[in-house]
Amino acid sequence: MADLVEVSSPDDPRLADYRDLRDVELRKTLEAEHGLFLAEGEKVVRRAVEAGFEARSFLMAPRWLDGLGDVLARSDGPCYVLSEALIEQVTGFHVHRGALASLRRNPLPSIDDVLDGVRSVLVLEDLVDHTNVGAIFRAGAALGFDAVLLAPRCADPLYRRSIKVGMGAVFSTPWTRLPDWYDALPDLSRRGFTTVALTLAEDSTPIEQSVAGVDRLALVLGSEGHGLSARWEQSADRRAIIPMRAGIDSLNVAAATAVACYAAARR
Repeated sequence: MADLVEVSSPDDPRLADYRDLRDVELRKTLEAEHGLFLAEGEKVVRRAVEAGFEARSFLMAPRWLDGLGDVLARSDGPCYVLSEALIEQVTGFHVHRGALASLRRNPLPSIDDVLDGVRSVLVLEDLVDHTNVGAIFRAGAALGFDAVLLAPRCADPLYRRSIKVGMGAVFSTPWTRLPDWYDALPDLSRRGFTTVALTLAEDSTPIEQSVAGVDRLALVLGSEGHGLSARWEQSADRRAIIPMRAGIDSLNVAAATAVACYAAARR
């Protein structure tokens, strides 16, 4: 059971995992160096622990102790108990859900393991916004996609903001990073997937048509600014577009993913 440790100073060195959460670059360095990630909010903390991630520690306001009592009962890391005002001083913002956990990252699985038995997979190229990555994980999980593959430069799905926006979908959806960017899509084709790239290319067909009759589908999505690279756009088996009213040619990548996932789920 986690030991409850009351802390009275925001400068306590034991709180280092939770300090300056608004500084994205600092957090990336710290979390990579120590092999950790943070979960925020009662539901997300619970889902992370239930998914098998080991807690290094917890940070909670007193009013959240009872609601997460069962989680603390089966965890070994200490639970630092602070007032909400002190938590805000430590983290740099108001944690309105009052509960945080620092958890150990697990080694990423191989592509073979992630794709074993998978029928539908999302493939992300160079999405750098953590909010979009989290929203895409959530849409994919909600609409029946089995796994997610990320290009090397994609944002971290285990960054706190990604996890929060995705409501912990990253804990239930198998995922890993692609070791080879250049031939990633041809490799998926060799594995029996039909790769369908969401793009504004001239030969794109409506998404419903592009996914019709596809057994194993890899839905390919590009970066927020420029979309897919020329290499990925051209090496996909098919190119798809979401038909829209005149004068509007695109959606935010997270919204477009949700629409495309819905179409794919009905194929």
